[in-house]
Amino acid sequence: MGTVHKQIGKDGNFEWEGIEIEPYQGGGASEGSCRHVIIGPTDGAQNFAMRYFEIPPGGQSSFEHHLHDQGIMIMKGRARVLLGWEIHEIGPGDVIYIPQHEQHQFESISDEPLGFLCVIPSKEWLQKIQTL
Repeated sequence: MGTVHKQIGKDGNFEWEGIEIEPYQGGGASEGSCRHVIIGPTDGAQNFAMRYFEIPPGGQSSFEHHLHDQGIMIMKGRARVLLGWEIHEIGPGDVIYIPQHEQHQFESISDEPLGFLCVIPSKEWLQKIQTL
């Protein structure tokens, strides 16, 4: 059975019913950054996870690369994103594809937090394909 998480945030804040706000740390992520797992294993999603991240003004995400692809949609704020060795300026509504193994990092460059959705394969799915 599917799941609905109603958006309960006000005034440009993104929060959802029943979704815990977790600190987002490690890999150089700025203090005050957070993550919400909007759809994931607890919802029964077996093939992907959808997460929402917020990075404070002047902050940055982890400097990282992964074994999986990622799809990103900017919801609020402006940023510079490093993809490989190229830098792009991005803002609300922009969509970014990050292929597996590509080094990347987001830097918040506006007066409001950078907020973005991130869709990735589930850990279970990744484990399945690694055993093939």
